[in-house]
Amino acid sequence: MGGIFFFLLGLIFGSFLGCLLYRLEKKESLFEKRSFCPFCKHPLSFFDLIPVLSYVFLKGKCRYCKKRISLFYPLIELKTGFLFFLIYKFKFFSLFSLFYYLTISSLLILIFFYDLKNLIIPDRVIYPGIFFAFLLWLFYLFKSENFIFYFLNLIFALLPSLFFLFLILISKEKWLGWGDFKLSIFMALILGSPYIFLAIFFSFFLGAIIGTGLIIFKKKSLKSEIPFGPFLVSGTFLAMFFGDEILKICQKALL
Repeated sequence: MGGIFFFLLGLIFGSFLGCLLYRLEKKESLFEKRSFCPFCKHPLSFFDLIPVLSYVFLKGKCRYCKKRISLFYPLIELKTGFLFFLIYKFKFFSLFSLFYYLTISSLLILIFFYDLKNLIIPDRVIYPGIFFAFLLWLFYLFKSENFIFYFLNLIFALLPSLFFLFLILISKEKWLGWGDFKLSIFMALILGSPYIFLAIFFSFFLGAIIGTGLIIFKKKSLKSEIPFGPFLVSGTFLAMFFGDEILKICQKALL
């Protein structure tokens, strides 16, 4: 029952994230106005805002102006629901850990879809995320008896960020952007070492497969700009939820 509850909670919160995504794109206030249709600006009723179901019953169109609603909104709701379910299953050690992972995941979902749509990672999301994750790292740093371990762990976890910085500088932002660099710092604070290296590996692996597929099916060309943020976010989630199992498999293979 707990998993179902958190999946439904994720659907509801995903609807809120969809609203935030739109308002971030339009640079509107995040909390002052009630939800409205982006086309006709008609305020939406409760029955227009039921996660996923409203989209299905309305056949993906606004009830009032009949314009098509972006598929991004039910996808955000479903993705958030699935991630909240995974957090309940794998990361519910305490109320504190639950709050932390729900918050981090929500920020990563916003980054995923914003970069996918706009080819940029918004500072209004990434900077609060870095600040929040850094505060938690400081908390564990001063709480831990092994101060040096936590400090060195972060130093090693930040090595991919230096690699990203190198790629940005030598390519003059053609290969990676500054948003990817900031996201790599966020990832380092969330995951630490060695999980950050798993996340980066998954990111490049997924990027290579999907990028190649898009070129083969002529959806993109070699000169097309493909956002890397969604791959970094996906790699982060894979390392976050399945990193321990993957590391155990690697250790057994090496032994």
